[in-house]
Amino acid sequence: MSIKIITKVSKFSAATVAILVLFASCGTRQKQANPLPPSSETGFIPAASHDNGWVKPAGGSVLGNPEIGTCFDVNVIPDGPAKYNMYFSWRPKMAIAVSRSENGTEWSDPVIVLEHDETSGWEDNLNRSCTIFWNGKYHMWYTGQARGYSKIGYAVSEDGEHFKRVTKDPVLVPTFNYEGYSVMNPYVMRDEERGVFRMWYACGETYEPNMIGYAESTDGINWERSPLNPIFVHGDGWEQDRIGGCEVHKLPDGRFIMFYIGYSDINTARIGAAVSPDGIRQWERLESNPLVEPTEGYFDASACYKPSVFLDKENNRWQLWYNGRFEGMEYVGYAVHEGLELE
Repeated sequence: MSIKIITKVSKFSAATVAILVLFASCGTRQKQANPLPPSSETGFIPAASHDNGWVKPAGGSVLGNPEIGTCFDVNVIPDGPAKYNMYFSWRPKMAIAVSRSENGTEWSDPVIVLEHDETSGWEDNLNRSCTIFWNGKYHMWYTGQARGYSKIGYAVSEDGEHFKRVTKDPVLVPTFNYEGYSVMNPYVMRDEERGVFRMWYACGETYEPNMIGYAESTDGINWERSPLNPIFVHGDGWEQDRIGGCEVHKLPDGRFIMFYIGYSDINTARIGAAVSPDGIRQWERLESNPLVEPTEGYFDASACYKPSVFLDKENNRWQLWYNGRFEGMEYVGYAVHEGLELE
């Protein structure tokens, strides 16, 4: 499978070089305290054990440290006061927070935008969200967890920082046998032509989900699942155990690309991608998978989880953020692919 987007391809864009020079010389706005591999001459290290064009900055994670604590399952959007606006799960706070950046590697201090609600009966813990800007408001779908179950809720905001729940109860709950104990990791896209919200979500077990389901809604509250569910399940080798949270983007040629977590075992995760003609059927994995995987001696040496991706046409590159784990701590990492063609 090859993804081709016609544009002039350069080895490294000026914007990426500038970002990584800045990253190497100045660091991020949060103090970093991560194990690091030897730096390369370019400021990059390979993002995978094979040559697939994806690289990571040698400086380590871009958000998170022992003082901030674990930051995971990010969702980066261009809508907001900054060029990049990252919503993420803040484990010590059991809440969703936002951090902002102008270059993708230096991030502002986190601000909580939605807290857990122990009175709700279903969101003792709150995490794994997706936010879109539509019709003048920010719309967030998020995961609430209680008593070993995960369910999906819905909140809205005028400014992207102060969210209010649309309903007290969840809008999607595990119902079918393939969903097990949990529906989580919602990723939502607005389809204006059809007048619907499209949701891809992970489901199965609570600790780590097993597969991907799909649903649609006209109002963001009432969801109709696809009769083809689950639409995406684990493969072989590096993803032989299960599939986790994903993010789906529409390509210029009309196809859809899904970036997802693949697990070789319950504790070891990598990031891959697959392409579909309609976002539901006929998924074909990229030959260059896995795109991002753990690097020995790095902050993500144990696992690489939940990707969030930006197609940067202006600078002829893909940008990807993810949460990497080394033993018990998880921080946000960054990877980049120069050139828009993925294979």
